[in-house]
Amino acid sequence: MDFAFLDPGASDLVREPRREPSSDNRLAPKAVVGRVSLYLRQLEAFQRQGKTTVSSSLLGEALAINNAQVRKDLAFFGQFGYPGIGYRIEELIAALRHILGIDRDWPLAMVGLGNLGRALLKYRGFRSRGFHIAALFDNDPAKIGEDHDGLIVEPIEAMPRVVAARHVSLAILSVPAEAAQRVADQMVACGILGILNFAPVPLSVPPAVNVVAVDLSVQLEHLAYKVQNTQGGISFAGSTLRSHRDSLE
Repeated sequence: MDFAFLDPGASDLVREPRREPSSDNRLAPKAVVGRVSLYLRQLEAFQRQGKTTVSSSLLGEALAINNAQVRKDLAFFGQFGYPGIGYRIEELIAALRHILGIDRDWPLAMVGLGNLGRALLKYRGFRSRGFHIAALFDNDPAKIGEDHDGLIVEPIEAMPRVVAARHVSLAILSVPAEAAQRVADQMVACGILGILNFAPVPLSVPPAVNVVAVDLSVQLEHLAYKVQNTQGGISFAGSTLRSHRDSLE
């Protein structure tokens, strides 16, 4: 096995004997889950480069995240390292894909075929992470019946039948703000358990339903604030080490 790229310092390597991933059912904090996604993408990049093992130091360095944070994040889900070796990339990729739930296929419903919905429909990155759009819905008579790569836009009233038939539990909501809560209620009634909400309003859903909000204007405001508070090319945070952490908090 090639260890040439491991850090020479023993302190950077995992010391404890390897254990199986944790069976703890606690939900990880949002920031931790976000960083796990980053770790997975970087591990896949290392794998494409032909590497087979990696230390927390090198994984963190590639993402501008402290190596202690890397170890802490991974330890939330279990112990995946080997003494004197670090992390075996193939094994850790499999473990992280399982943790994130992308070691299976996730059919999605897309509700709202406006400009944003159409742009999301063309995004090819979903499929590589285990997601595929399996149903399209809109309430515009001009859009109902349209064919998008073999998927027919259905009226929202058809959602209960289509969602059940295609075993959909996740949905992307990209409707105007004034319609978002009403459509979300219909989604919940159909059995949707997770909503990626692009409408710029908060949604009220039962505790068993998860919502992740994506408000692009809020993200731009965050970016504008950072740029406005940048002086001499140095972030107000004083360190580029915070770049990924800031984006996840």
